[in-house]
Amino acid sequence: MSIISVISLAAAMFIIAATPGPGVFATISRSLASGFVPACGVILGIVTGDIIFLLFAILGMSVIAKAMGVFFIIVKLIGGVYLIFLGVKIWRSDPMVPGPSEKKSNKRYGNYIAGLFITLSNPKVILFYCTFLPTFMDLSLLNSFDICLVALVVSVVLASVLIVYAYLANRARVLFSSRRSVKRLNRTAGGVMVATGVAIGASS
Repeated sequence: MSIISVISLAAAMFIIAATPGPGVFATISRSLASGFVPACGVILGIVTGDIIFLLFAILGMSVIAKAMGVFFIIVKLIGGVYLIFLGVKIWRSDPMVPGPSEKKSNKRYGNYIAGLFITLSNPKVILFYCTFLPTFMDLSLLNSFDICLVALVVSVVLASVLIVYAYLANRARVLFSSRRSVKRLNRTAGGVMVATGVAIGASS
């Protein structure tokens, strides 16, 4: 695989990752509501979903990925409902003013699952890996090293972009010093999460 292909893939991934969508909105919402570390759980789930579709495309399973039919609709509905549930939970959460030594007891697995569902139910991700990715490289010619390299590029670029979003959202979060402002922030973050879930479910 040529260096040009790697650079082109990295550039395409950067554009896809930086473009506002369900993944970006969910990452920002979780960071605003709970902080940077919980948002990293969402990011890890999103990256995992991307790697799954990447392997689908490389292993010649793009037809299966595009033709999941009813199963794909079910995944989208489950993902949408789960995001709505998280949004309502954030909306109703007791406002706690963040402090320098604050420790959160968020359910890491819940954040990870949310991120995973977001990717698995995102048609844009399927379209990229099953349609656009083959234009950057001949997937049938990739060896084990190439596959690892592509997976590394996808993971690093996607995670880096989302981490920046999460960090900036968390910095904005720590500026709020009153329970009233934190409550408003939680409702904003919860509202965005619910809207993301509704959008995913409605697109089914």
